[in-house]
Amino acid sequence: MLVETVLLYVLGILIVVVGIAVSIGLHEVGHLVPAKLFGVRVGQYMIGFGPTLFSRKFGETEYGFKAIPMGGYISMAGMYPPAKGGGAAREASTGFFQTLVQDARSASADTVLVGQEHRTFYQLPVWKRVIIMLGGPLMNLLIGIVLYGVVLCGFGIAVSSTTVGSVSACVIPSGSSQTECAAGDAEAPGAAAGLKPGDKLISLGGTAITSWDQATSIIRDSASTPLEVVVMRDGKDTTLTATPLLTERYRYDSNGTVINGADGKPVVDEVGFLGIGPASEIQQQPLTAVLPAVGDNVGNVVHLIINLPQRLVGIVNAAFGTEARDPNGPISVVGVGRLAGEITSLDSVPVAERAAALVQLVASLNIALFVFNLIPLMPLDGGHVAGALWEGIRRFFAKVFRRKDPGPVDTAKIIPLTLVVVILLGSMSALLVYADIVKPITIQ
Repeated sequence: MLVETVLLYVLGILIVVVGIAVSIGLHEVGHLVPAKLFGVRVGQYMIGFGPTLFSRKFGETEYGFKAIPMGGYISMAGMYPPAKGGGAAREASTGFFQTLVQDARSASADTVLVGQEHRTFYQLPVWKRVIIMLGGPLMNLLIGIVLYGVVLCGFGIAVSSTTVGSVSACVIPSGSSQTECAAGDAEAPGAAAGLKPGDKLISLGGTAITSWDQATSIIRDSASTPLEVVVMRDGKDTTLTATPLLTERYRYDSNGTVINGADGKPVVDEVGFLGIGPASEIQQQPLTAVLPAVGDNVGNVVHLIINLPQRLVGIVNAAFGTEARDPNGPISVVGVGRLAGEITSLDSVPVAERAAALVQLVASLNIALFVFNLIPLMPLDGGHVAGALWEGIRRFFAKVFRRKDPGPVDTAKIIPLTLVVVILLGSMSALLVYADIVKPITIQ
């Protein structure tokens, strides 16, 4: 059994690794196809960075895999425009950052073949450059939508049914850390009425029940009022009488956080309580549920990025201190692999549900790649899009005011900032990897 669990754990990691590799490859295809359609010379299409492990040339493009599987790229001719005033890069430099700019221009110039100057990226119209650079993130978005469709419409998701899944034995006060019934605790109304796990709710107080939320609403609004409860038990309708207990419960926001009032104390609502919980069932969703689910995921990633500095502080405190890790915080590829391994090795969960969880994990990664790559900072795709749009704005106003065409934006000048971004992203990745090793997010 231990060997089987280990093999399943490794299988989960391999599945996600392949899913990430395919996602990266398709991301670069999203850049490659429009680049070739617009006539740009593409010298390389590579998955990974560092030394080349395998490559083969088809036409003018070399396709291959590199040793470090941390992304991918396509090499387009003339990514950066030549320096103004003649186009040649200077041999001398006045400093480190200027050397970086010169080296970037020189490397870009080396990709331009004699007689094919017209096939450079920087000479394309702005709208074509935007399409090329958005092709990668949009490919990730498309992958995410398709995979969410597979999960929601194919596998289905766990939803609350109208069947009772649990019945509390006693009433535990709101805000108590107590997890078990103690001597003297009042019996929960549902247990006192004779409700049992497996009972299917047919009606409450004469109202036919079609969803668990409907039942919850009736119970909450019926404190101290006897309710006729009709359930199906062993294939027969059984009528019981239950009186919801008037209790105090904290009020929560949409994120599951307790709402505090103006006095700083938690807001408490007086509601009816039976002490029953729903059983879950797998239910396939309609196609109309896919885009809202993707939209919610996009919103969650945007929220995470906006609050990234605060989240990183929390990760530092967790990795180097005693604080617990936020399960909804950022995670590295190592952490994703661990989660995938845990999912596949859960013997208590049906195979179909484990497969759905892995597919959804890859779908979420693609949505994260889509949003993250739109950040308007180089070397991310959003940085190149921002540069192209800025050039378009400059040329538009030059035309309106009948001024000389300012020419292409010299994006090579942003190389020093790009280096800073790369260092920050590398540091963040290293921190996340360390945190996922010493204090990983788990599902168990």
